[in-house]
Amino acid sequence: MTTTTREYWGPVEPLEPALSVRQVLALERVLAGEPEVVAGAAQLDRPVRWVHVAEAADVGVMLSGGEMVLTTGVLLAGDENAQAEYIRSLHRAEAAAVVLGLGRAFPAPPDTMRRAAERCGLPMVVLHRPSPFAELTEEVQSRLVRRKFAAVSLSEAVRTALTGLITAGAPLQHLLDEIAHHTGCPVVVTNLAHRVLATAGERSAVDDVLRDWERIARQAGGSEGDGWIRAELGGRGERWGQIMLCGYRGDTAGGRLLADRAAEALVLHRMLGGATAHSWEEQSAQGLLTDLVSGVVAARQLLPRARAAGLPVNRRTFVPLVVRDGDCAQLERMLRLLGMAGLVAELADGATAVLLSLARDQDAEALAAHFAARLRTESGESGTVVAAAAPRTAWDDVPAGLREAQHVADAVADSSAVLDLPAVVRLRDVHLRGLIRLLRDDPHVQAFAERELDGLLCTAGEDLLAVLRTYLATGRNKSRTAQLHHVSRPALYRRLEAIQGRLGVDLDDFEQAASVHIALLAHDAQQA
Repeated sequence: MTTTTREYWGPVEPLEPALSVRQVLALERVLAGEPEVVAGAAQLDRPVRWVHVAEAADVGVMLSGGEMVLTTGVLLAGDENAQAEYIRSLHRAEAAAVVLGLGRAFPAPPDTMRRAAERCGLPMVVLHRPSPFAELTEEVQSRLVRRKFAAVSLSEAVRTALTGLITAGAPLQHLLDEIAHHTGCPVVVTNLAHRVLATAGERSAVDDVLRDWERIARQAGGSEGDGWIRAELGGRGERWGQIMLCGYRGDTAGGRLLADRAAEALVLHRMLGGATAHSWEEQSAQGLLTDLVSGVVAARQLLPRARAAGLPVNRRTFVPLVVRDGDCAQLERMLRLLGMAGLVAELADGATAVLLSLARDQDAEALAAHFAARLRTESGESGTVVAAAAPRTAWDDVPAGLREAQHVADAVADSSAVLDLPAVVRLRDVHLRGLIRLLRDDPHVQAFAERELDGLLCTAGEDLLAVLRTYLATGRNKSRTAQLHHVSRPALYRRLEAIQGRLGVDLDDFEQAASVHIALLAHDAQQA
């Protein structure tokens, strides 16, 4: 879901669609024969796979579908039954069209053939002027061959590019970006439940696809059409997903070839990299939650991605949680065990985000507490802390909630009082430390910390700064501070005097000590 550093010069032009009957009739050599459509005019957009010149009455048995058949009808003249059966046999063989050259056997379009073709929906064209079938065939065949050659060349180019990326150890997203580059359309990878695992392509086009993903997913097992081309992902007798080209503008056969090459590459990438479909789900959730936390992308723009990832978003209550040193797999198992909908993803610095999606009539705070309690029980870690923000009912408020939960998790990360905190820690539980964490990027707070601690913010003052930190964290308990630093009481007194001298403060004065304590908390928050 994220962008890559690959240079992007715009999509490669997709292969042109196969020639249709209408396009063949517009060719110069065909126009010279003054073609007239006498039946099946509504079917002129049928693709022409090949051109076949045949005079045999039973030509249908020689066809495999998609052919435009050229004939003079010399073996059909005078036999209306044979004429009707000739058309029916072409229809059964799924021929693209029949072209009858007038003059040799028929001076005018035969009504029997015309009526039969109209009933079958088979385009029937007559040529009013003599036209060498050989030249016409050569013209069409050469165009079809060029398209087939172009399709094979593009397929090999895609295979080479993707193999090179896999060999270089490129991540999944780089492969998908390359596929989208060659296909010129959005690319979507899903699991078997049609949940979106990854996407690539122009962002606005991808968002348009995801915005309507629920409808698309319901039709995912249907037939291809309008450029929606699928290829299964799997191996060793197991299917685990699919890749979809969404709105491919070129030839369907060429698009299917590209989709197959893409599927081969993704399966190979999974096998060589040890990845699983589940790990791709984790990457999808991580990309979404990371974008939500960063705020770089507006929450409203991320809503289609959330919906496509399987997160319920309509009339829901969202509970942002952050677990320190949490295990993604364990947290996902916990969600399934409790029957809760949500996304789980690793963030930076050992934090794992969990975004719960609950029904509006559920008690969000009680369920969050239940989740945390079960997590403690299952993990066997009594010190496991789940940081939470207040429940959000508006999707646009979710990013701020995730950032708040992350701030709370940061505030208790190195607190010595973790065991005294509730299972679900909120901003109100971290008091001053939490406030400082929220304000740590404020330039006024940064300047205050620098000013208050100026005498200790140097290499020579590091040991004294550590003593000061312990002294204030223990509530100015000298005995406990001396014990923790393994020094005698007199030695501690000398260090405290040095600290007071460097800072120009009296630590026995509550207000001055509080000021230094706040500055130290701000300094530590900034360093973190």
